[in-house]
Amino acid sequence: MPSKQKLGLIAGNGKFPFLVLDAARAQGHEVVVAAIKEEAFPEIESKGAVSVHWLSLGELSKLIDTFKKEGVHRAVMAGQVKHKQIFSSIRPDWRLAKLLLSLTTRNTDSLLGGVAKILADEGITLENSTSLLEPLLAKRGVIAKRQPSEEEKKNIAYGREAARHLAQFDIGQTVVVAEAACVAVEAMEGTDATIERAGRIMASLGSGASTLSRALTVVKIAKPNQDMRFDVPVIGVKTIEVMKKAGATCVALDAEKCLLLDGEAIASTADAAGISIVAD
Repeated sequence: MPSKQKLGLIAGNGKFPFLVLDAARAQGHEVVVAAIKEEAFPEIESKGAVSVHWLSLGELSKLIDTFKKEGVHRAVMAGQVKHKQIFSSIRPDWRLAKLLLSLTTRNTDSLLGGVAKILADEGITLENSTSLLEPLLAKRGVIAKRQPSEEEKKNIAYGREAARHLAQFDIGQTVVVAEAACVAVEAMEGTDATIERAGRIMASLGSGASTLSRALTVVKIAKPNQDMRFDVPVIGVKTIEVMKKAGATCVALDAEKCLLLDGEAIASTADAAGISIVAD
């Protein structure tokens, strides 16, 4: 991050915005929060920002006007905005409607890249939120105590190959694998919902004899040209809890490209569940 000044935070779902806000304040930045009504947690109001402005996902002009009035020239995005929300019942203002009509592909990269360009044209630079949270990026190696088994290693290798092909088209960043068979692929629903769906699929096979192992491996990757300004891969304790319930025993991540939102609590939760976490 450049010299300390007012920093805009576009806050979506989950804990990610809280971590960014805390880190920015610790580094001396005054933070102006633009909280997305459909996504952000109300607790963002009490986290020490100089101001919090609530706006709808479709109010791009209001976002720009808010930051200009507050004297914000640099901003970060943090927190999930579910892909399906973008195409739900939100009412886009004229700026967002114009952007949506101009897109040849309506994926996350195209949309958020378009928003970033509009912000830049208005004098607001969108920066990497992860630059404030370097210690939380997954480090290379085994993060929890248990090493992945040989079967899990095979699943990881297959899952990475499949996920990288899908990520080229910005379909999703997560695949769930069992015995080198793809059980579920992330689309608009998000990582945790994808893992839950994989668990339901495996449960639907019944408890009788099956040629497919019930143990699931989750592979979550960054896109080939991951833009660290937005849509950064993240996992938290909740992801580990969802994995345990779904019967997933291992999760593989891209080193230095995925945020561990709950820090050491992720490893301890995984250890208690016998789940292996590996970053490469």
